[in-house]
Amino acid sequence: MVYIAEVQKLYAMVIGAVLVLLGLVGFVQAPILGIFGVNPAQNVLHLVGGAVMLWFGYKGSGKTANMVLGVVAAVVGVLGLVPVVKELLASLFAINMAITWLHLAVAVVSLGVAYGVKEGA
Repeated sequence: MVYIAEVQKLYAMVIGAVLVLLGLVGFVQAPILGIFGVNPAQNVLHLVGGAVMLWFGYKGSGKTANMVLGVVAAVVGVLGLVPVVKELLASLFAINMAITWLHLAVAVVSLGVAYGVKEGA
């Protein structure tokens, strides 16, 4: 039987590992996969965010981490759709439309896991 805490923990740790990997890859290859613009500031944010997700997942607070990640990703994604803010994000963190849509997708999945995984699932 898979318990809610295990699903939350696994998701937080997988996303954390992916963020750390993206942060590292961004220092040697930009744009990532030829479409996701990155810069050193964004790479550091991904490294820190990934480490935090790994830590919360390891400590058993995956649900909280998944909720926070979902909200942060949603805010960044929505802001990436606002014309003036989009230009600011592009200049500070090299966030382009591909990353905006990725942030929105991560937000939906993270909030879905955080709020949608039921006890005994």
